[in-house]
Amino acid sequence: MKVEKKIISVNGMEAKLGIYLLENLESADPNLKRPMVVICPGGGYNHVSEREAEPVALKFMGMGFHACVLDYHVGSEVVFPQALLELAASVKEIREHAQEWKVDQNKIILCGFSAGGHLAGCLGMFWNEEWIREELGTTAQMIQPNGMILAYPVITSGEFAHRGSFEMLTGQTMEPELMKKLSLEEQVTEYTPPVFLWHTYEDNTVPVENSLLLAMKLKQHNISLEMHIFPYGPHGISLGDKETARMNCEKDIQPRCQCWPDMAGEWINGLK
Repeated sequence: MKVEKKIISVNGMEAKLGIYLLENLESADPNLKRPMVVICPGGGYNHVSEREAEPVALKFMGMGFHACVLDYHVGSEVVFPQALLELAASVKEIREHAQEWKVDQNKIILCGFSAGGHLAGCLGMFWNEEWIREELGTTAQMIQPNGMILAYPVITSGEFAHRGSFEMLTGQTMEPELMKKLSLEEQVTEYTPPVFLWHTYEDNTVPVENSLLLAMKLKQHNISLEMHIFPYGPHGISLGDKETARMNCEKDIQPRCQCWPDMAGEWINGLK
C-alpha cells in the first residue's frame, strides 16, 4: 500500500487530498487498474468528520479499491462553490495520474456522508455545467464522476432540510435563488451518474425524506439507483461498527447497517 498527500489549490486556498493506493502483485496482474473511491466526510460544512474519513478508505481498500479522502474547506466564511471546486479539482487530479496510479478512469466513484453527501451530489449534478469547467480551466470529462455513493446525505433545502448545513454553505445568506440551486433533488438531469443511496429510518438530524426525495427524482429521469433504508441507527454512524462509533454512543454500532460497504462494493463492480 502507498499513501500519498496532494495539495489541491483552488482560488488561492489549499485543500488536502489523502490518497491510498493498493500495489499490484507482480506475480498476478501488475497492470491491473482499480476503481478509485473519493471520500467526502460529513460535518455539516462546519468541520470534516474523521470518523467518515480514513476508516472508510481502509474499508474500501480491503475490497480491492483505491481510495482517497478530501479534507475540503468548511465554515461560514468558505461559501459555495469553494468545496465543490476542490472536489472537482481532485477528480481532475486523479484522472491526470490515472496511468501512474493504475486507476480505472471509468470508475471514479464519489462517496459522501451527510453534508459530504451534498458535496458529492453537487459534483454529480453540476459536473457538466459550463461555469464549473471554466472555473477550473478543464473539460467536463476530466471532472466527471462515474457514480455516487451517498450515505445519509443532505439533499433538500426545502421542508426536510438540515438548515445548519445550508447556513454554513451560503455564509448564512440563504438567498432563495441559491437555495433552490443547492436543493439537489431539483438538479437531477440526464447527466447525473448512477447512485448508491442509503439512510436510516431513525435519522432525526437529516431526515430520511432527503434520500426519498432524491430517489423519486432519479426515477423520473431514469437514472440508475440502488437504495437501502435501514430501520435503526442515528445520523452519522459511518461504518456502523465499533471502529467508527462515537464515544459513549452505543447506538452508533448497528450490525444491520454494517453490510452497506460490501453492497456498495458489489455495486461499483457492476457499473458499466
